[in-house]
Amino acid sequence: MTREESQHWLNTSLGVSRETMALLSAAEQLVVAANDEQNLIAKSTIANFWSRHIVDSAQLLLLSTDFPGTWLDLGSGAGFPGLIVALLTDRHVVLAEERRKRVEHLRAMVAHFDLSNRVSVLQGRVEQQHCEPFAVISARAFAPLDRLFTMAHHLSSQKTLWLLPKGKSAASELEAARRTWQGSFRIVPSVTDPDGAIIVATDVQPRRRR
Repeated sequence: MTREESQHWLNTSLGVSRETMALLSAAEQLVVAANDEQNLIAKSTIANFWSRHIVDSAQLLLLSTDFPGTWLDLGSGAGFPGLIVALLTDRHVVLAEERRKRVEHLRAMVAHFDLSNRVSVLQGRVEQQHCEPFAVISARAFAPLDRLFTMAHHLSSQKTLWLLPKGKSAASELEAARRTWQGSFRIVPSVTDPDGAIIVATDVQPRRRR
C-alpha cells in the first residue's frame, strides 16, 4: 500500500476524517524524528510508514467493535498499535512498555496530542503489573504466543479480546500455544501484508492438566 492507498483504506474502512489524517501525519513525523535517537522502528519501514505502521495498527479496530472498554497495548514501543487506536477512537488506552527511553517517547506523544485524559503509559514488566481485566489486549512483535499468554493472562478475563498481529509464524505459534492454552482462536489475514496474519482470541485459559 502506498501512502495514498493507505489513506483511502482508512477513509473507506473506518471513515477517518481529514482532521484525523492530519494527526496521523503528525504521529508519523514525530516517530521518524525520534527514530534518529533510538531504534523505534526499522529504517526499512519508513518509506512505507502508513501501510506498515498506521494501517497495520488501524485494521485491529475492525475486529474490536463488539468489545468496548479499556484497551491495553503490550510492548507499545513507538506507539503501535496502541497510540493509533487512541488517535482513531475515543477509547481509554493503556500503553505498556518496559524500556525507559521508549516510555519517555510514549509520554511525549501522549502529551503532544493532548490525550492524557484517556491514555496512560504503564512502565515496567508486564508480569509485575496488577490491574483490572482489560476489554482488549493487543501486542505486536512482543513475544511468542504461549509466552505472551503466560506473561499477561492475569490482566485478562474470559471476555477479553486478544488481538495479536503476527507474521508467517501465526499458525505455528498458535499450534504451540494450544498445548498449554485453550480458548476460542481464529487467524485473520492482514490487510497490509500477504504473509501476515492476526491471531484473534477470547476465553483464553490455561489448559487443564489431565
